[in-house]
Amino acid sequence: MELKNEIRVWRAKRDITQAQLAQAVGLSRQTIHSIERRKYVPSVLSALKIAAFFEIRVEEIFYLERKEI
Repeated sequence: MELKNEIRVWRAKRDITQAQLAQAVGLSRQTIHSIERRKYVPSVLSALKIAAFFEIRVEEIFYLERKEI
């Protein structure tokens, strides 16, 4: 399984930059970039902070997708 996310979609809906989101949740812009590109798996706390910022459930922004073998 692979952790996917919809951060870019939610940022576009709110018209905010990676830097603005990063500042709001206490992360670096580079970390937000890495999470969006699925190069870095966020901690539970970071995922919850991001979801709280967008006022949605964490499952609406982060989800697991099965990989076909």
